[in-house]
Amino acid sequence: MLNDPDLDTLDQAAFRDRMRKARVAMKGADLWLRYLEPNAHKLINGPLPVEWETEVFEKYEAPYRRIGAGLSLAEGLAEEPGAQLDSLKQLVEMALGATSACLEDSTMSALNDPAHLLFANRLFLLNLATIYTTGFECPDTTRVIPELLEMMQAVEATYASYAQGFPQEAMTLPYRERFHEAIEFVSRQPKAFSAFDHFRFIKYHVDPLFSINQAMIRDRGVRSRSYMDHSLSDQATSIFGKDLYVGQFTKGIFRRVEDPRTLESIRILGGQLFFDPLLSGNGQRSCASCHRPDQCFTDTTVATALGFDHRGRLGRNAPSLLNVPFNHLLMQDGSHIDLLAQARGVVTSPLEMAGDPDAVLQRVLDCPDYAKGFRALLPLTPQYEKVTMDHVLSALTIYYGDFSTYTSLFDRAMHDDAPLDAGVQEGFNLFMSRAQCATCHFAPHFNGVKPPYIGSEFEVLGVPRDTAYKALDDDLGRYLVNPAPETHRAFRTGGLRNVSRTAPYMHNGVFATMVEVISFYDGGGGAGRGLDVPNQTLSSDSLRLSPRDKQVLIAFMESLNEDLPAVPLPDHLPRSRDKAYQGRVISGVY
Repeated sequence: MLNDPDLDTLDQAAFRDRMRKARVAMKGADLWLRYLEPNAHKLINGPLPVEWETEVFEKYEAPYRRIGAGLSLAEGLAEEPGAQLDSLKQLVEMALGATSACLEDSTMSALNDPAHLLFANRLFLLNLATIYTTGFECPDTTRVIPELLEMMQAVEATYASYAQGFPQEAMTLPYRERFHEAIEFVSRQPKAFSAFDHFRFIKYHVDPLFSINQAMIRDRGVRSRSYMDHSLSDQATSIFGKDLYVGQFTKGIFRRVEDPRTLESIRILGGQLFFDPLLSGNGQRSCASCHRPDQCFTDTTVATALGFDHRGRLGRNAPSLLNVPFNHLLMQDGSHIDLLAQARGVVTSPLEMAGDPDAVLQRVLDCPDYAKGFRALLPLTPQYEKVTMDHVLSALTIYYGDFSTYTSLFDRAMHDDAPLDAGVQEGFNLFMSRAQCATCHFAPHFNGVKPPYIGSEFEVLGVPRDTAYKALDDDLGRYLVNPAPETHRAFRTGGLRNVSRTAPYMHNGVFATMVEVISFYDGGGGAGRGLDVPNQTLSSDSLRLSPRDKQVLIAFMESLNEDLPAVPLPDHLPRSRDKAYQGRVISGVY
């Protein structure tokens, strides 16, 4: 269909129709393409013309420019007045080249291994819950639900084919019956994706199917050899479980420690250190100065915190430390790849805590209680001959990482049948469709980590310097880490759990309320307000949200508030042999 000889003779409308038909045909193979050949898939049906942050290997090597191409981009370009046929053909030719790669023996032979079906199907189910119903990669939203139905019917045919070829390894009958029920549900739904019941589809169909698929993976003892499964857990039973995937290991150098009593000892040490200003250069500032446990481990009282020694204000709002383990890249510009590097960066930053690592470590070990506690743990880290800053920082990450295990009302509604207000469901359905929130904020954490949960998304929103929209904020964001035209003023997409408790918002804290944030998006970001943002990834068109729309969106996001415990302050800080630090204040003085 793509390489028909008459392609040169088509006008724009006919070309667009051809691309639409080809994309529908491709969707039948999406189950395999997206899993077995993810890079080729981006060339066949990539949603973006250029991508930088898409692979787990960005944690270990510098990201590089990846050109997108294919059917969705060609169809979208064909919508534009005066589109050049040569440009359209180039996108198609790149898709054809990628299709040829998918037909190589190395890929086709994988189809003979029935274990691949379970892992490819797991990714398919995760995408059913996150991207296939949102318009993420379909330029014509009137086609989202019809294409969803056609795709699911094609996948059902794949199940039947595998049942004939591999009867002992086929999808179980309960799974196939439940999948057919999901198809029937979609067939009865309105064709408009804004009217589609995303909540019921995911809760009563996709999530149960995911649970059955996970059970088949465990029961059959199969193991994935694909980097696509790098972070996913075979033990997770729900898409909304906190054990679905791992982005960061909170234990640091104590990663192999499993004994609960030992971990509790480390956590107690980390809890004391979190509130101890010993870690700062002047002995007056602690982690809790900017990440207050009673405020979801951020500071809701200021747009940005004071700089070290009261020297001005920091350029960025202090992000919450809750659920930080569910990100692959850390900080708002993605400048750190692991929690130890992040903690070390903050402690040593001359703008934040200005701590010299050697001096900080000596001050910690000058406290007999700290010294005794860490030296008792030294045998658990045989790669170290003596206590180091890595021990100190690992205790910190174990402490605050423990607060990322709590769940929300929405989680329980999805997999435990907790009652959920109709307005919250309405807000979720709007979030997943017409409000376009779900094209950047992906379940289960509603952050920028989308299936298969191995990379981080960055977006350019055109965040203003002030609420009058007189100028863009001058923070270059991701560009400072990875300079490129596409990363200019890009920031990592943050998670929305506990969002109603963590104002102010955006990297610079410019918006004080959720209403202001929604209005910003509703107005098309900075470009929609007349600011010059040539690389803005957010559409500059208005979403045309009504007051009721905004109300239910906020209701949904409030349902993501987690049941966090009250966090007590330490009764005291350990005594120091250094008289200069004997009178230090719990949490610091500013």
